[in-house]
Amino acid sequence: MVSRRNAILGAGLLLSAAGPAPGQSVKPPPIKPQHARFAAEIAAAQDRLDAFLVAFNARDLAAYEATFNFPHVRFASNTVTIINPGYHKPEMFERGSLADWDHSAWDRREVIHAGADKVHIDTRFTRYRKDGSVLGGFDSIYIVTRLNGRWGIQGRSSFAP
Repeated sequence: MVSRRNAILGAGLLLSAAGPAPGQSVKPPPIKPQHARFAAEIAAAQDRLDAFLVAFNARDLAAYEATFNFPHVRFASNTVTIINPGYHKPEMFERGSLADWDHSAWDRREVIHAGADKVHIDTRFTRYRKDGSVLGGFDSIYIVTRLNGRWGIQGRSSFAP
């Protein structure tokens, strides 16, 4: 017979092993052996992705743009967009694919390539409505660079609208 205490502890372990709660981002995975010599660079790049999504979810455009290195290039919806400071406007959250959007969360963040001044990260993120229902999940590749000693997202190619 399992005691109530052990049953509760066991259930907690199962829940924590299952990953983040719906709508919460996954943590970056462990660094692969082939990328170990760039562990600090990878940590800095993953930090930029964390800051990017926190700022986006908060609709804080100044903090959001602070996660970029400019010019920033976005490939999405059969369009290449060159983004410079001031490009993003508050209205972007009220129309198009973001009209029903409440927040996003990372589902995957795997380093593809890493070097001293650039990290490529294969990602998947999900967009959620306020009620927690899913708007969509999108695969993307983010290019995070170090320019003048500062890490920022300089490019991304996404299947998101």
